[in-house]
Amino acid sequence: MSTKLRWGVLSTAAIGLKKVLPAMQQGQYTSVAAIASRDLARAQAAATALGIPTAYGSYEELLADPNIDAIYIPLPNHLHVPWTIKAAEAGKHVLCEKPLSLTVAEAQTLLAVRSRTGVKIGEAFMIRSYPQWLRLRELLDEGRIGELRSIAGFFSYFNSDPSNIRNQVECGGGALMDIGCYLIHASRYAFSQEPTRVVASIDRDPQMHIDRLTSAILDFPGGQSIFTCSTQLIPYQRIHFLGARGRIELEIPFNAPPDRPTRLFIDSSGDLSGDGIATETFPTCDQYTLQGDAFSKAVLEDTDVPVSVEDAINNMAVIEAIFNSANSGQWESPRR
Repeated sequence: MSTKLRWGVLSTAAIGLKKVLPAMQQGQYTSVAAIASRDLARAQAAATALGIPTAYGSYEELLADPNIDAIYIPLPNHLHVPWTIKAAEAGKHVLCEKPLSLTVAEAQTLLAVRSRTGVKIGEAFMIRSYPQWLRLRELLDEGRIGELRSIAGFFSYFNSDPSNIRNQVECGGGALMDIGCYLIHASRYAFSQEPTRVVASIDRDPQMHIDRLTSAILDFPGGQSIFTCSTQLIPYQRIHFLGARGRIELEIPFNAPPDRPTRLFIDSSGDLSGDGIATETFPTCDQYTLQGDAFSKAVLEDTDVPVSVEDAINNMAVIEAIFNSANSGQWESPRR
């Protein structure tokens, strides 16, 4: 295998064309070698626009290409596991967009597939390779804010288009699956624990039936995380990590801009006017470039991928418990 992993992409999804693929093309360990669509003309147009050497008119053709080492899957949520399985069985490593699956049971099927095929399978939580999140981990580990006890997060955008895949229940749409998964992942990452129980409230769109406003409390052994996510509010995102001796705030935690620096705030004074806040600034970089390189490096060096199938299963267990709690009106425990 070469010093760069040769990637193929299943689908001409907007997130791939606009954000992920141009970023991966800048990677030290990544080479985007082929793209596939069920419409050859669309694949060819995307390949021409991005300078990708090969275009295929079916996903199966791309998976059969012996010159492809790994597959990136930005397909709709309900297609993630079926095509991850097909890619793995074709001997390709797989980086699949979040959420990896629609259910815990579906995600668990990938454990046997991974074991049988010997390929690496990862979930695309790009934040795990980004400097501000790696710095958060350092600050928490060194006790900068004391013991982490509370997390408060918010993530929203506005999209009421019924034809959009994120608003289609049968395709795994809705706020919790699309963006709430980040808040859950971030909470589990920061606490380095799994929540023992959750309670939640969900408001569903009366026509589309997707969850458009979801709030939850996650009860961890070490403390609590609260969050709200919505697909029908003004775009906003912020997350706070609080301990007895300090607080850390990520200004743009999830959609970190690729064209300007990001900032992390550390408040060790408790001065409500903000005078005691220290700001750390991280140089401009693209989190999708870093994500592609981190996965590629794990394949090339045969090390662990940033977000494993096991991690994805644990995240999905919390998502399921939140849906269950909204239905039951009770605390629910994640079941893996």
